Amino acid sequence: MIVATDRISAFDVVMPNPVPGKGIILTQLSKFWFGITESIVPNHLISTEVKEFRPFVKPYERDLKDRSMLVKKAKPLPVECIVRGYLSGSGWKDYQSSGKVCGIPLPVGLKESDRLDKPIFAPSTKAEMAHTTKMSL
Repeated sequence: MIVATDRISAFDVVMPNPVPGKGIILTQLSKFWFGITESIVPNHLISTEVKEFRPFVKPYERDLKDRSMLVKKAKPLPVECIVRGYLSGSGWKDYQSSGKVCGIPLPVGLKESDRLDKPIFAPSTKAEMAHTTKMSL
């Protein structure tokens, strides 16, 4: 089971204020795209309907509704798609050494966390083990 919460994190730090409805929106977007692309490539989605989940989740049905997916084990594709609007984190480190982020040249003289004139797409590899945090929905 995958449950999408309303929490938000940056650089492995969980922020104190959640984004209301974020988990529901992410789950529904995922459901849509997994449905659209299932004839092209197999995926791990079994169901997003909590009533179809195992009986032991019944007490949590209200919390899980619209923000959870029952899935089968799958081998992940180890990539991330990052859209950068600001120069920070590993992008800042790349810029300091090369003046580029993911091979994209940026103007000279930018400072850490400067807003970019135009957001850039920065593909990345995904860490094998993501950070996890215990918290309520």
